[in-house]
Amino acid sequence: MTTNAVERTRPVAPAPAAEEPPQRPKKAQRAWDEVPRWQIYLPLGIYLVFTLVPFYWILLFSLRPAGSTSLVPWPITFEHFEKVWTERSFGTYFENSVYVGIATLVMTTVVALAGGYALARFDFKIKRGFMLALLCSQFVPGALLLVPLFQIFAELQMINSLGSVIIAETVFQLPLSMILLSNFIKNVPYSLEEAAWVDGCNRFKAFVVVVLPLLRPGLIAVGSFAFVHSWNHFLFALMFLSNQEKQTIPVGLNTLLSADSVDLGALAAGGIIAAVPVVIVFAFIQKWLITGFSAGAVKG
Repeated sequence: MTTNAVERTRPVAPAPAAEEPPQRPKKAQRAWDEVPRWQIYLPLGIYLVFTLVPFYWILLFSLRPAGSTSLVPWPITFEHFEKVWTERSFGTYFENSVYVGIATLVMTTVVALAGGYALARFDFKIKRGFMLALLCSQFVPGALLLVPLFQIFAELQMINSLGSVIIAETVFQLPLSMILLSNFIKNVPYSLEEAAWVDGCNRFKAFVVVVLPLLRPGLIAVGSFAFVHSWNHFLFALMFLSNQEKQTIPVGLNTLLSADSVDLGALAAGGIIAAVPVVIVFAFIQKWLITGFSAGAVKG
């Protein structure tokens, strides 16, 4: 018998069974899924009530007639709004606040954009010290600088001018705005600017054409923060503006308070007038605002 025949008659050993891959242990259920829903919604509901009730009271006092004690604003009246807008000169205060807010927004955004680009793209000897100074300036309250600022503006003959409030607000908004925009610019790849340089653009044109469109969320975040802060700030307008025709809404609200009595209806109507523009701004830019602050918070 040949060797091939012997090999053919030899029983063939069965092939070893394929080993099943070890099963991975099931992932532990998240703690979020183990918590009953009522333990999440109940604290949120309580927080929402404490947040919204003051707004309801402001709306109630502004819409119900004077002397009424009803918990429902009915019949609705707008006499308080008409009173503060015409008799209390809130129309003038509103115009001044809009002017200060828009001017502060533009100046803060432009200067912070230039400074943030320098911090993000250039290295110089005092860069670390400059960044430290920017951070430390955030711990200095504005009240400490009122006297030197007042003397400076008095020498420049800018007391009782909206320009003094705009400059003061811009200066106090710049440190945070520059830090935010510098971190945001660092997230833009430097190779994009280099590619624009190869195509014949200079540094400024490359920045405007390539980098600036990518900074839209950061610019909106910085601009909105500057606008809202200048809109609500009371201290600078109170100290630098003495003429009633130059005052802003926060100072105008303060004029509704007196030592003898307080017109709650007029005060509530003024508060609604002051709050509505800010609410409208945030309602339109909330998407860009969240993106801008989250993207500029850390270096990618």
